[in-house]
Amino acid sequence: MRQVTVVAPLNEAYNLETSVQVFVLLAGAVSLVVRFRRSGPVERQQLKWFMYAAAVSAPVIFVVSNLVANPLPAFEIFFPLIPVAVAVATLAAAALFNPLRRRVQRMVDRRFNRARYDAEVTVAAFAARLKDSVDLDAVRDDLAGVVTRALEPAHVSVWISRPG
Repeated sequence: MRQVTVVAPLNEAYNLETSVQVFVLLAGAVSLVVRFRRSGPVERQQLKWFMYAAAVSAPVIFVVSNLVANPLPAFEIFFPLIPVAVAVATLAAAALFNPLRRRVQRMVDRRFNRARYDAEVTVAAFAARLKDSVDLDAVRDDLAGVVTRALEPAHVSVWISRPG
């Protein structure tokens, strides 16, 4: 087995890194938060993934560099495993929280947007009323009302072709 020794310039760089490490991590976190607050929805999603990776890798780097006397061999082992750890953590979070998120979303929809949740019932009631209706203007108004209640669009137009 080979003995790994840290040469003098690398040792000085390592000592400088350990003294500046906390400030660099805080500056990076602050810049991510500022950029996150100024960005649009697509950039926010991209920054979220980057922040998740940083949140997983920063403590690992901090702990390894402060607990191990010669961190270079430890970084050679652990640094390539960081993407794997991020992937496992992301999949675990999705597997654990996605069913809960769906269940809460259904409860909220049922409670606060009942007409949209009951769109099938609304359309069935319209079909039953349509069987008895003969007046074209009443059907048009009823159709516009059903579409408005069930789908909540910004604008509703009904075009009916009159024979003749």
